[in-house]
Amino acid sequence: MPETPQDGSTPPIARGFPITRVNDIAERESRAKLYYRPLSVLHKWWARRLGSVFRTVCLYTLVDDPGAVSVNSPDGEATLADFTDEGDGPTSAELAAMIENVSLANPDTLWELYPQDVAVEDKRVLDPFMGAGTTLLEAVRFGAAATGVDLNPVAWFITKKALEASTTSREALEAAFEQVDEAVADELGAQYRTACPNEDHEADITYAFWVRELDCVSCGYTVSLFRDYRVAAGRYENSDGDVVCCPDCESVFPTSDYRENAVCPDCSFEFVPANGPVSRGGNYGCPECGQKYALVDAIAEGQSYDERLYALEYYCTDCEDAGRDRSTYKGYKQATDTDRQRYADAAQRLADAPGLDAYIPDEEIPEGAVTQASSISGNDVFKHGFEAWADMFNPRQQYCLATLLQAIDNVEDDDAREFLLLAFSNALQFQNNFVRFNATGGKVESIFGQNSFFPPVEYVENNPWGTRAGRGTFTNTIEHVLDAVDWAHAPVERYLDDGELQRTEPFDTPVDGDTRLLQGDIREVDLEGEFDAIITDLPFYDNVVYSELSDFFYVWQRQLLSDEYESFEPPKTPRQRSIVANPATETDAGAFETQLGEAFERLADHLDDDGTLVFTYRHQGAASWAGLLDGLCSAGFDVEATYPISAGLSEFTAGEALNFGVVVVARHAKSREAISWNALRRRLFQETTRVQEQLDAAETLSAGDKSVVQLGACFEVYSTHFDRVHNHGELMETEAVVGEILELVSGSVDVTDVYLTLLAMDDPTAVDLSRLCRGTSVDPDELREQEMIVEDGEFEVADWTSDARQAYIEALSPAERADVDTLQRLRALAAEETPVRLNEAQSSLEVTGELLDLADRLAMETGDETYRELLN
Repeated sequence: MPETPQDGSTPPIARGFPITRVNDIAERESRAKLYYRPLSVLHKWWARRLGSVFRTVCLYTLVDDPGAVSVNSPDGEATLADFTDEGDGPTSAELAAMIENVSLANPDTLWELYPQDVAVEDKRVLDPFMGAGTTLLEAVRFGAAATGVDLNPVAWFITKKALEASTTSREALEAAFEQVDEAVADELGAQYRTACPNEDHEADITYAFWVRELDCVSCGYTVSLFRDYRVAAGRYENSDGDVVCCPDCESVFPTSDYRENAVCPDCSFEFVPANGPVSRGGNYGCPECGQKYALVDAIAEGQSYDERLYALEYYCTDCEDAGRDRSTYKGYKQATDTDRQRYADAAQRLADAPGLDAYIPDEEIPEGAVTQASSISGNDVFKHGFEAWADMFNPRQQYCLATLLQAIDNVEDDDAREFLLLAFSNALQFQNNFVRFNATGGKVESIFGQNSFFPPVEYVENNPWGTRAGRGTFTNTIEHVLDAVDWAHAPVERYLDDGELQRTEPFDTPVDGDTRLLQGDIREVDLEGEFDAIITDLPFYDNVVYSELSDFFYVWQRQLLSDEYESFEPPKTPRQRSIVANPATETDAGAFETQLGEAFERLADHLDDDGTLVFTYRHQGAASWAGLLDGLCSAGFDVEATYPISAGLSEFTAGEALNFGVVVVARHAKSREAISWNALRRRLFQETTRVQEQLDAAETLSAGDKSVVQLGACFEVYSTHFDRVHNHGELMETEAVVGEILELVSGSVDVTDVYLTLLAMDDPTAVDLSRLCRGTSVDPDELREQEMIVEDGEFEVADWTSDARQAYIEALSPAERADVDTLQRLRALAAEETPVRLNEAQSSLEVTGELLDLADRLAMETGDETYRELLN
């Protein structure tokens, strides 16, 4: 990571990256993707990286020649002339300086172009693991010719439609939607109606609440498998309470707190709604005889789940239009026999409709790492009785979805039909019998909330067409498609200026360009020529097995696409060639690393001699970094830089610890030289010191972020000696070297450093905690365990006045207390009415220089001068 370019071909991203800038905007985008980049929510895809991150990567990778750059400001107030000498063309010294001056000490010089409509000439970009196309969507906005590759047909189809959005007519889409609306909206809506509890008319059903049932193996009593009897959090007049269901008569009523005793107003049954018959371990307790039994054992012994509709959320448009209060036209009610009969009638309609079942997938669920118990997922759909994909949809859902899909199939406009199919497919994640209800938020959650398949004992049936309320309906997803099409025609950027969020005027350049999409294995597909940049998000071991999860969408999409595209002909997505650690295909971590190395070799063959490989990777210890470096360096690459990114990385498999991401920059290797470990260690220390000095000059990064940048500098040094490092006459393994590097760059920050930094901040958040810990050896949970953090509803940093913090300190022996514990205990004693206990503590205290320095720092960070007085 040189301070200045070694030669004219060194791209800005190898010299510096605006870490603080991009993480600030990316953190905001991660919480409002539809607002920032509607194309990113065109369809569900897993662990999708944020567009703002990849726009910045493209900017700092592709903008390397001032003679090939043009700028067209969307607000019309600035053109290329603003970056040139008196507007004399694209070879200006000013623009050249912006590019050439990027460094660790001054990484933001190109950031001024982030909100500009920038184009570069003659750049070819490849994304070998394109997923839903984030790299391609950003690269074409810079005028690059972009090629994307993915083995998964669903990813290929999502990206295809995203790149076609800018050439799609909104009017044609609306006309196609109107055709479907006229054909089926009334029929679908009629299946989700219920008696309004306020007037003699019907209301829409927003959500239908179901509970699964089994017969007790001991007494035969039918057990409704509730985990608890809470339907939802209260709202409006009952916003401080809850809505619960009586286990005796199924009456739905408000109560003050579902964790406390409640009495049913209809049958006087007394119960604690928080206590249902199903425990966390997957066992039920029979309310009649007390028998406890595992759910999966009951299924294995021949039982199958029955289901019971017990409650509804309704939305009455008539009452709303009449001006009634929200609590009148929107609420929860008990399901009646009439509601259950309406459900049964829909199931009969499915049986009676000729040819409709042809639109329902008949494929069996393949055995895999997330469909059966494995090292990735502890759940097994087969043990709960689910054998085919259709089993994940109840009969009313099957009828309505098949009816809707048939109507979409009748749309003649190919492009519009595919966009409607994409909207339909995206809604499926909220239209199945694995959908859970977020009782606190009052909304449904996607089947993929934990990136696996978790068969629930309670589920919520969503209105498929949609009402005036609700989430994940077809009308919702159509709106998202239309928003995406609008944005693709005239994209805008949001950025921060002096801490204030700004929005550009629409760009003249649409999200369109010279693109080529390939469905297949990057190691085998036919790539044409060489690329100036390869930009991607690498697969990471067993994190999110896309091939298995995407089958859920694939089997529905292929109903309309199998005759159109060869990749949709097989009954499931390809998985044997997936580069992922998957126990279902007997691919372990070692095999994954070998496959990734093979991919790197292919990429090396197709990257221009002066080209740059940039990818995002997950930071997770020495073993994963060693596996990456082995494959990367063996394929002929040198690492040149690493930069931390913190936003949008929460989509990991259920139960995994959240780590952060890293942008890795690599280029073709130069020479490799042998070196002793002692000599390499000296070079690494010198390099980390040099980088530290540059980063200190910038004064924008946390200590943890600095350590990630230092990591890249160390990897650059090691790359030039890869597989040539000797220690006492023996060749050092990569993992051993990486372990030493990680210890070198991350050992200087401890829990106290993070805690004091948080104390000094005006309004610290959980994001700040994660940011301060990344790249260090500190786990955020360490601060929680030491009661330094309070997260009871809101994030708060505890100081010496916290009872929980003082209780933690008092439970420690004097020898176990850290210096910050000691000082905060003294501060609490100093606040007591009498100084007796303070004097005793002070008299037994050994005052060291470190303790004095910490007291001074606490006083400075908190503004509390008492800390300085405690040690006299």
